[in-house]
Amino acid sequence: MVLVHGLSGSTRWWARNVPALAERHRVYLVDLPGFGAMRRLRRRFVLTEAASWLSAWMEAAGLEWAHVVGHSMGGYISIRLAAQRPETVRRLVLVDPAGVPTGRSMLGYLGPLLGALRYAAPAFLPVLVRDAMRMGPATLWRAARDLLAEDVRVDLRSIEAPTLLIWGENDTLVPPAAGELLRAEIPDSRLLILERAAHVPMFDRSEEFNVALLAFLAGETVGE
Repeated sequence: MVLVHGLSGSTRWWARNVPALAERHRVYLVDLPGFGAMRRLRRRFVLTEAASWLSAWMEAAGLEWAHVVGHSMGGYISIRLAAQRPETVRRLVLVDPAGVPTGRSMLGYLGPLLGALRYAAPAFLPVLVRDAMRMGPATLWRAARDLLAEDVRVDLRSIEAPTLLIWGENDTLVPPAAGELLRAEIPDSRLLILERAAHVPMFDRSEEFNVALLAFLAGETVGE
């Protein structure tokens, strides 16, 4: 499986998931260009090219197909990949994915962002701060601005892979109502809401997240 982080993220956001997932699957962690260990890459991160970059990365890694798990902005990228290259995505897991317009401006997200920080697990805040500092304000601003201009709804009906949507019930950045919309539009999809989790449920409620993800990848029915 391939794990794709979100905006201001890195592979470190999956630290609570990899040990359990790696017991049953070969796990590939991706740092997108400009993020994490790839922050000094000369190539600038371009959101609209990210799905093509991820596809090329999979080819370079020798992966003809994979289960793809994307969080937030990584969920947006994973949706684009699954729609454009359906043969490369065996099963798709979208964790609080971004890409559905809300009508908010950049400043309009200040309140939801503060709400997300309030609900976040205390142990996650140092991870968030360090990755945001490594990424830098320019990359953060461009990626956030471009993400707000995107609309993944045009691609949802093109997704062929069985899809699990995992949402934190306290997500203020991408509310669970967006999950209902995606479940209605993605042909073979189910939605799982994790209680007491916010925008980063794989960190907030890692044990429940890992159990649900592994069950879904094993072909079991998860969510509603």
